[in-house]
Amino acid sequence: MSAEDPDASQPAFVDTNVLVYALAADDDARAPVAQALLRRLMMARALRLSTQVLQELFVTLTRKVQKPLPPGQAIRYLDQLAVFPVFCPDYPALRDAAELSESAKLSFWDSLVVVSAARAGAPHLYSEDFNEGQSILGVEVVNPFSGHTSRR
Repeated sequence: MSAEDPDASQPAFVDTNVLVYALAADDDARAPVAQALLRRLMMARALRLSTQVLQELFVTLTRKVQKPLPPGQAIRYLDQLAVFPVFCPDYPALRDAAELSESAKLSFWDSLVVVSAARAGAPHLYSEDFNEGQSILGVEVVNPFSGHTSRR
């Protein structure tokens, strides 16, 4: 599976980094890939997110990108994304993430993304923050930017 040919029939969880590339559009190589992926998942109603991802997206878009967005514009993006299923981690999810962090040697935040993807019923996680093809908790990591330029 690739960003150019996603399996739109299945739910797919999208990590913050992919959304940032799509919405900030400040990376000439990654932006079109991320935008195409996001468009396909949205059209197929397959997009899955979490409150963590939306929180990170807001902060990144308004403070950490080359051209920060006004908060109102970032909120409009959040509103558009929040029409899709958004997993809200509860304490059991946090606890599972803490345990996964230890057992899989991941950061807590990356572990929470994986737990959220699994609980959202997404067999695929689009992210560049994990190893391509890695499977954790039954979720396969897909790096939509494989073969593109090096990371930021």
